[in-house]
Amino acid sequence: MAETRAGRSRQGFRTVLAGTACVHPASVHDPLSARVAAGLGFEVGMLAGSIAALAVLGAPDLVLLTLSEFAEQARRICRAADLPLLVDADHGYGNALNVMRTVEELEAAGVAALTIEDTALPSPYGTADPVLLSVEEGAGKIAAALAARQDPALAIIARTGAAGITGTRDAVARVRTYAALSPDAVFLTGVTAPAQLTALAAATDLPLILGNAPAALGDRAALAAAGVRISLQGHLPFMAALRAVHDTLAALRAGTPPGAIANQPPAALIRELTRAAEYEASARRFLRP
Repeated sequence: MAETRAGRSRQGFRTVLAGTACVHPASVHDPLSARVAAGLGFEVGMLAGSIAALAVLGAPDLVLLTLSEFAEQARRICRAADLPLLVDADHGYGNALNVMRTVEELEAAGVAALTIEDTALPSPYGTADPVLLSVEEGAGKIAAALAARQDPALAIIARTGAAGITGTRDAVARVRTYAALSPDAVFLTGVTAPAQLTALAAATDLPLILGNAPAALGDRAALAAAGVRISLQGHLPFMAALRAVHDTLAALRAGTPPGAIANQPPAALIRELTRAAEYEASARRFLRP
């Protein structure tokens, strides 16, 4: 049986987890951004919940996006490019049973890996700062995600923001509890110092993923030595694209001639990204006598 795109991407992601290096993922938000990332040789793509909300709804990161909307955006990306896609599945869109449905939908969409976090989302009434679920509920969600997985190659990643919310001691306890369930990796947010990372890395032998590390944790060799296999760099591509759209429209509105607008992609790049030659070949084969 021929290998599927999803199969290739999941094996590619697992190769990164099993390696000894730390890589930066490409933050992607749609099919063309994923093709750009794949063409540049990125090992992994990342679709964040915040960026999906911006791309689909034009809304802030308040967990307003539905599972079906998120899964469909992931599906579009996975269909367009041979790029292992890690997705931020937030809290799994509800309780542990909802987590199972989330895994089902995202697996069908073709993602290579997904994270389930232990933050109480959406923010409960009367709270201004992030709140964590109990460790028991967080563990229940990870167990449910693992039980719902049909393709063993799909990576299920336990995520906790405890380091920046309740402190290192609680984060270590949560990492140990979640790791005991045998997810494929642990995703850490809120880690700000090497000593924190050292303590957390000592709590598990699983590969680590680091969210938006500060400059103090910017040395990839040191991160790799600590077991970090993926370290996020934020989501600059979408923000840069938004600025470019704004500035281009503002210039046109102000009367700048189209020919004077700078930073337009060359026609050859558009042809490459849209795979124009493949469509032309198919047209010659199927639409002409």
